[in-house]
Amino acid sequence: MPAALTPDLSDAFTVLLAGGQGSRLHELTSRECKPALPFAGNRRIVDFTMANAVRSGLTRMIVATQYRPETLAQHLAARWAPSFTRLDIREGRKVTGRPEGYAGTAAAVTANLAEIEASGAREIVVLAGDHVYEMDYAAMVASHRASGAEVTVAVDTVDIAEAHAFGVVLADEQGCIRSFIEKPKHAPQNPLLPGKVMVSMGIYVFSRDWLVQALREDAATASSHDFGHDILPRAVAQGVAFAHRAPAQDGAFYWRDVGTLDAYRTAQLEFLQAEPPCALPERRMPSQNELSAATGDLIQFAYQMQAGGLSLRAPRWNGGETGRWTLLDETVVMPGARLAPGVRLTKAIVAPGTSVPEGLVVGEDPEEDARWFRRTEGGTTLITTAMLARRGADRRKPIFAPHINAFLGRSA
Repeated sequence: MPAALTPDLSDAFTVLLAGGQGSRLHELTSRECKPALPFAGNRRIVDFTMANAVRSGLTRMIVATQYRPETLAQHLAARWAPSFTRLDIREGRKVTGRPEGYAGTAAAVTANLAEIEASGAREIVVLAGDHVYEMDYAAMVASHRASGAEVTVAVDTVDIAEAHAFGVVLADEQGCIRSFIEKPKHAPQNPLLPGKVMVSMGIYVFSRDWLVQALREDAATASSHDFGHDILPRAVAQGVAFAHRAPAQDGAFYWRDVGTLDAYRTAQLEFLQAEPPCALPERRMPSQNELSAATGDLIQFAYQMQAGGLSLRAPRWNGGETGRWTLLDETVVMPGARLAPGVRLTKAIVAPGTSVPEGLVVGEDPEEDARWFRRTEGGTTLITTAMLARRGADRRKPIFAPHINAFLGRSA
């Protein structure tokens, strides 16, 4: 967006929702929340949203945390706090005084209304901390102001077969949202997008007064206190919700929900291209000026291996070590993992700190993989320390064939 058209965001206030467990990532999120998971080196998933916010000029933010918040809070304080005039971490249990914490996404904002109202903000920008994408939020705020909407929803398009995993939006040619259905079993056809549907990205701009009233009314009801289920349908019914589609550069807009093992693995492989699908956040703590001037992180991270190793498509992670005569194909080796010589891994994720033993083969025998590891329908195999220990313990058990048992005088 040209500088002359860039809106003043000094009176906007941001709430980042970063409390998700990411249960579909299984063991990867057993110790830390989904936004804190490593992605592309020493970056974390949340860094994409944080970099977007700094680039866009959003300088005041509350981060609503809940599940396993420790790693995330430490990372945000160390890497991002200097880039904001205000960055507050608001853990659900501490804010609400209840062990269960926030009761839903909308409830997380409601619990922090006092902070929001005291900010004097004109708009409230609500972001999700668990997606991989590059976006100019300033353009979205400008669109919100120009349309006169009370709620603006960032949208993208996906194949209709994937609609069940998203909130589906139907908007008219002017952008006014006429229908919103959260994760429908059968998505309605969109005549403007044959074979595809428009979906919410979980990114919203609200006019402050409308949001405050909607949240207070929602808090007084027995709802799920969720933006997708409760707040957006209210705005659609009032005719005050508009869609904002981020402009794509050089093709389709890149936005990935990396909430499954398959998506988490394949998204990282996409950054092995000569031209990454979107800008990678800086590895070190950036300033706003540095991020504004950045044209993209061109770091190549094809996995570096010792003599005799072969990497077809596998990113290099900081701290990862690989022995000789290894083969990695479409595999992600996470920070601190170690691979002994002779390992062959195909479509695998090696969890942080995992030491893979010599000669392990994964990705060539689906039944054997599923016996010891977590294997998805999409063919991704997750390897953790605990899984390897279980496999090793079972293989060390003595096995006696029936005729040997008879020779030793043992019953079968």
